[in-house]
Amino acid sequence: MADYDLAVIGAGAAGLSVTAVAAQLGLRVVLIERARMGGDCLNTGCVPSKALLAAAHAAGAARAAGRFGIHAEPRIDWAAVHEHVHAVIAAIAPADSVARFTALGAEVIAGEARFVAPDALAVNGRRLTARRIVIAAGARAAAPPIPGLDGVPYFTNETLFEHRLCPEHLLILGGGPIGLEMAQSFALLGARVTVVEAASIAGREDPALVAPLRGILAGQGVSLIEGVGVAAVEAGPVLVLADGRRIAGSHLLVAAGRQPNLEALDLAAGQVRATRAGIATDAGLRSLSNRRVYAAGDIADPLGIGARAFTHLCSYHAGIVIRRALFRLPARLDYAALPRVTYTDPELAQVGMTEAEARAAGHDPVVLTWKLDENDRAIAERRTEGLVKLVVTRGGKVLGAGLLAPHAGEMIGTWTLAIARKVPLAALAGMIVPYPTLAEIGKRAAGSFYTARLFAAGTRRLVRWLARLP
Repeated sequence: MADYDLAVIGAGAAGLSVTAVAAQLGLRVVLIERARMGGDCLNTGCVPSKALLAAAHAAGAARAAGRFGIHAEPRIDWAAVHEHVHAVIAAIAPADSVARFTALGAEVIAGEARFVAPDALAVNGRRLTARRIVIAAGARAAAPPIPGLDGVPYFTNETLFEHRLCPEHLLILGGGPIGLEMAQSFALLGARVTVVEAASIAGREDPALVAPLRGILAGQGVSLIEGVGVAAVEAGPVLVLADGRRIAGSHLLVAAGRQPNLEALDLAAGQVRATRAGIATDAGLRSLSNRRVYAAGDIADPLGIGARAFTHLCSYHAGIVIRRALFRLPARLDYAALPRVTYTDPELAQVGMTEAEARAAGHDPVVLTWKLDENDRAIAERRTEGLVKLVVTRGGKVLGAGLLAPHAGEMIGTWTLAIARKVPLAALAGMIVPYPTLAEIGKRAAGSFYTARLFAAGTRRLVRWLARLP
């Protein structure tokens, strides 16, 4: 008989979710974590980055208050900002603590797990067997193979939030979500910031949404260098660009992607196959080579499509694993309505297909847009940079939605539901939205699909004929 019904490797978002449900269902569960409970999201990712962004956006709002006739210049107390970030982590930590999960009925072991057999793990010299094993060991910041980088001190998201002083000039390697969020944060908090991106910033997002964000960041003092790679890194630090330019700074942040935490697991002993992107699984997150094993979160590579590094996806993965491994029910991933948000201000949110992705998939889409400068709430708050962009079929099915707006991450849920539940565009256009709110831009964009038909010659003739009736 196995020691446990379920062994979970990794106490990040995915592992904690699976453990909580399994323990409350009365199963014998062991949770193994080699570092800190809560994983990347709580300690070095989502939580500290959003806490820092909140401080930065407060400073930005103070500087921009002159548009309302209120004039202020914030004084940045970096020690207090640092304390704020870590106080937020501490406030959330009890929900992810050993005490909480022990109280739920799980055994929690601090240590590094490795496979010693297809159904067995070794932790701290102890052998554990389990009927099912969930690998939720997460991912970490990747260091690109740039000559000289390994000889220069640099930050990643795992070390950045321990720094107690404001960098004089922060160089950021990578223009994805982490790079852009930290670029805006440090610029608003008083640092010079230069972002170097070999392609385009926010490269996964719709260019129509990225263009206004680019202008906003530049206006806040972020220097953006796009379309050129880094040939070498020298002490200083100094980035030597492929075109010969040399960019010197005081500190360097590497935000150039993630890699799965596979090395310590000894997957060969567990007969678990992996790719460079993570554990190879089927569409239900079950290992392709060991039916006892599942993977969830950043370390999972379902069907070879690669990992998706979102905390909300970890919770979604946990639900799939729970249905399959615990309830033995059919379940499979569907990323058609997977939202993502870059938490700059304004936020950039996307769900479903971009226009380019829709065309590449063979659609001939209708593109509907509505700008914030046509929204009364945005005008009242003098925050008119941004827009909504909907990608729909000619029959009115929503394929994708993108928003660049304050609180876009809060508004994208409507469009996530529309795609997931196939809500017709007519229902969205007819939805009652409070006035005045930013959310009206989505309704207006959806309604514009019907404008030409509403005011067509045939409709006008019909209305004139109806007007003659008594």
